[in-house]
Amino acid sequence: MTLKCPNCKSKNIETLDVGKKTGGVIGLVGGAASGAASAMSGARLGAAVGIVGGPVGVGIGSIAGAILGGLLGGTAGGMAGAKLGQAIDERYLENNHCLNCGHTFGNEPSEELDNAPNALPHRR
Repeated sequence: MTLKCPNCKSKNIETLDVGKKTGGVIGLVGGAASGAASAMSGARLGAAVGIVGGPVGVGIGSIAGAILGGLLGGTAGGMAGAKLGQAIDERYLENNHCLNCGHTFGNEPSEELDNAPNALPHRR
């Protein structure tokens, strides 16, 4: 379905994705912090067990674990936050911007959803 500006009927539309971008950043930061914290506690346990490998191996393993945990946590958190933000963009925000007249507007609800029993009310 191609969107048209309700103001000037132009098809020259861009999506703003404010919720998606914001949710992605918040999720990324939260996930990275959580992943790094979990990795640090795992690194402490690994350091205690890895003393057999020597101090260099323990240090490198601890740092690598913290970085890897931060990256994996950040990726997972960023993806989850972006999906949540995308849902907010599509449902509640005026996510579309007309490049011809500058009007911003939300996604139009579909006929099927409007006629469905127990359908959630749309923001108009």
